[in-house]
Amino acid sequence: MSLASKGNSVKVHYTGKLKSGIVFDSSENREPLQFVLGDGNMIKGFDTAVHGMQVGEAKSVTIPTDEAYGVKRDDMLVDIPRAEVPENISPEVGMDLTLQGPQGQPMPVKVVHVDEEKITLDANHPLAGEDLIFDITLVEIG
Repeated sequence: MSLASKGNSVKVHYTGKLKSGIVFDSSENREPLQFVLGDGNMIKGFDTAVHGMQVGEAKSVTIPTDEAYGVKRDDMLVDIPRAEVPENISPEVGMDLTLQGPQGQPMPVKVVHVDEEKITLDANHPLAGEDLIFDITLVEIG
């Protein structure tokens, strides 16, 4: 039986959970996730977990923060003067917004502070600072 290795196109079913047990994503009731092992499109820990699996194999892995979305970084907090906030936006703590990045790409942010003079946006990935638990089943090696 062949094992998943770098460069293989693979399909997996997965459920991602936080240590608290909260499920943050799952392929349940959807098509399996397809990706190429080692191409850099998956978080390092997920890629590593699938490497060496055989079709039909299932495993549960804990991916530490540094192999997932990294630690929360203070330099990803941005203060915007209230005068620069478009008039059609009424920012509230917890609100999700999308900014335009340097090359025009969308950049999701969360409003984490609002006062009379500024709003503070957090551009960290929502799962930054979290160890992640994934239940993974390898469905296919293409």
